[in-house]
Amino acid sequence: MSALEGWQQGRHTADGTTRDTYRRGTGPGVVVIHEIPGLTPEVVAFADEVVERGFTVVLPHLFGTPGRGAGPGHVARALRQVCVNGEFVKLATGTTAPVTGWLRSLARELHAELGGPGVGALGMCFTGGYALAMMLDDAVVAPVLAQPSTPFPVGRRRSADVGLSDEDLAIVRRRAAAGCPVLGLRYADDPAVGRRFDTLRTELGERFVAVEFPGRRHATLTLHRQQEGVDAVLDFLDERLRS
Repeated sequence: MSALEGWQQGRHTADGTTRDTYRRGTGPGVVVIHEIPGLTPEVVAFADEVVERGFTVVLPHLFGTPGRGAGPGHVARALRQVCVNGEFVKLATGTTAPVTGWLRSLARELHAELGGPGVGALGMCFTGGYALAMMLDDAVVAPVLAQPSTPFPVGRRRSADVGLSDEDLAIVRRRAAAGCPVLGLRYADDPAVGRRFDTLRTELGERFVAVEFPGRRHATLTLHRQQEGVDAVLDFLDERLRS
């Protein structure tokens, strides 16, 4: 049985780009953005937990093969896809990934359909910082960053960069100051996250809420899943999307 059994496949077009999406559930909307290598069974299992909590979840397909496990071949193929695609920022600092414009459009469409105070946006690993970029739209009121890992932390400057242009970071600061908190999750010694949590604390102050676990593992919600982290995400979505 496919990991995506029971999920409704759809498509979303924005800025001339069309991508597949998978949707399931009822209630307030949440966009869950997969990590490398793609929509693996572990990512879908986490999304199923969000559905079971009473949310409408949309899974955009950005790269990889939907439903396939995170084997070495799948990881290598996904890395090749993102490395040749200019929509994904890998090393540049002070730059907002172009693909986040498409994701913001998806969030706006979901909010327009479902109503309520807004939608949630959750990114993981390579896409962890995308939820922060989605805050540029007021439709996103519950951004969650799970081990944000781009730009790749080569050197101190990239290690501290949160994947936004200066102009976009100023908008995120204003939204946070106006009352929109940001939830972040990581293992404390995860080298992929680098110094980004320090930057987020500096830029957002008490509006950045960090959930940190000891150790050097990586995937807080999937491969190295922490129940405390899953519960923190679900509680955050409840608080922000059901008011």
